[in-house]
Amino acid sequence: MKIGLIRHGRTEWNDAGKLQGRTDIPISEQERQRLSSLALPPVWGDADILSSPLSRARETAEILTQKPPRIDNSLIEMNLGACEGLRGVDLLDDPGSGYRHVEEWGWDHRPPGGESPRDVLDRIKSSVDALATDTVIVSHINIMRVLLAVAYDWDFIGEMPFRIKRNRIHVIERHGDTWRPAGDPIRLIDRCG
Repeated sequence: MKIGLIRHGRTEWNDAGKLQGRTDIPISEQERQRLSSLALPPVWGDADILSSPLSRARETAEILTQKPPRIDNSLIEMNLGACEGLRGVDLLDDPGSGYRHVEEWGWDHRPPGGESPRDVLDRIKSSVDALATDTVIVSHINIMRVLLAVAYDWDFIGEMPFRIKRNRIHVIERHGDTWRPAGDPIRLIDRCG
């Protein structure tokens, strides 16, 4: 069984470098137009479609698949607490902010008032383990980081063994009770051929 992970489309906060977390920021109008020219590759045509409840993920899933996704509340973005709405570069410049580069998190780092990667894994694990058919999950960068960290056996310390790109499906496969990466990310296709 395979899981395809897709990051939501860009928002105005993405463009401004602001951390969104659970703040429900919609995708930008320009991004809606760009996404409307893309679709899932045919091999993913029969997959179940799951989405975070946040509008930026839900709308991305709807545009790409032209059908409403099944909403899974556990897939909501990591709670970034006091860091939400602020720019990552500004937080990194302030040693007292409690914000760090992702390569320095470890499984248990959490921003003030927020969640750690381990908290996120505990929240999403039962939903992901319960999947029985090929599934596309449209969610957020930190949900993807946690799932890919498990697949790559990365502990959020040191260089990431993967790079999350937009307009790609990052695929992981189940092998017994474990998850493993399944090749390079797959590009979304041009809807017009």
